Amino acid sequence: MWISVDLAAMDSTEDRRTCRLALEDGTVFSGRTFGFCTDGATSGGEVVFNTAMCGYQEALTDPSYSGQILTMTPTEVGNYGIADEDVESAAVAVKGFVVREAIDEPSNHRARAGLGEWLAKAGVIGLCGIDTRALVRILRTKGALRGVLFVGDAKSDADLVAMARALPSMAGQNLAGCASPTSGSTWSEGLGEWTLRGQPRAGRTFRVVALDCGAKRNIYRNLAERGCDVEVVPHDLSAAEIRARRPDGLFVSNGPGDPAAVEQTIATLREIAGEVPTFGICLGHQLLALALGAKTWKLKFGHRGANQPVRNLLTGRVEITSQNHGFCVDEESLRAAGGEPTHVHLNDGTLAGFRHTTKPVFSVQYHPEASPGPHDSAYLFDCFVSMMESRRPVTAADMEAAQRALAAV
Repeated sequence: MWISVDLAAMDSTEDRRTCRLALEDGTVFSGRTFGFCTDGATSGGEVVFNTAMCGYQEALTDPSYSGQILTMTPTEVGNYGIADEDVESAAVAVKGFVVREAIDEPSNHRARAGLGEWLAKAGVIGLCGIDTRALVRILRTKGALRGVLFVGDAKSDADLVAMARALPSMAGQNLAGCASPTSGSTWSEGLGEWTLRGQPRAGRTFRVVALDCGAKRNIYRNLAERGCDVEVVPHDLSAAEIRARRPDGLFVSNGPGDPAAVEQTIATLREIAGEVPTFGICLGHQLLALALGAKTWKLKFGHRGANQPVRNLLTGRVEITSQNHGFCVDEESLRAAGGEPTHVHLNDGTLAGFRHTTKPVFSVQYHPEASPGPHDSAYLFDCFVSMMESRRPVTAADMEAAQRALAAV
């Protein structure tokens, strides 16, 4: 049995084709397409939601969304168009995009294209004219669901629901291999004039090897801003190849999919993490925890948005953070493996960061580069630099000093 929800009447654009989103629970949302709109076009993936009020371009190009259909909760999306400076990777990462109302004519002097035009060139289906509040309520109640987007009327609702149910679960999927580069490169671009600057270190330049599992560009900009020479390498680079580069620090990036399935990277980190100061973000946080011997588990609907509250347990300060993940590290197993929690998510009490008690290793579940989002957590990049300077575990004093310096900027 399936339920059909048709709220497309609000959309007044006559030339948009019918588009539907069918969920594995039997719900079908009917609206209009924007972006790639060829009749019969189909795309499937895990349906998730992001509560940020802006930042759709950064979200759509975040490789962590690979394999997922993204919906955003603001009423209108597309108002400020697409700007070259705001992409987080070389391509649109999502399998589809769902909004309440898509704006075709952006108002922004930096825009080089409209949202629909940009998605069309990328071959990504957009669905508009549905009640995204109803969709988000379903996802919050039942958890992230598999779904299929379909353009046109050639298939029945029942067919589309069956297609959604046939999709693979996100659990068990190693998508980092698809999002990771196949060869190495260097990164030197800093934050520039549009973003809060970091705290560059005078004198020494630190050589950082970055295991790229699907990284956002603003992470590398933050490292470069702080005097780091960043060498970006594939996620499956061996420990021996990392050692041969003689880095001052090792960075493990964000990325898509189930962390437990990224076995080769976990094996590499088990061998080398802490041999040099090591910092992980999001998927990198999960991979470091797994390398130590901890466990991960899948959240019901994940944390995705730019207003997620986190408490730093070492300093007592609360940070408003930007997050995008569907898996979490089990705190009890982390403690047993020698990790110490440093941050906790205040909405649900889940682990949001840890450090190793004897090795220079630390990581956070969220995104301190905050693109988009608040800059409360940018101090963590300064903590990484301090750890490379001292080659010892990060301390509460390190975090306190970095937070005070950030507040003074």
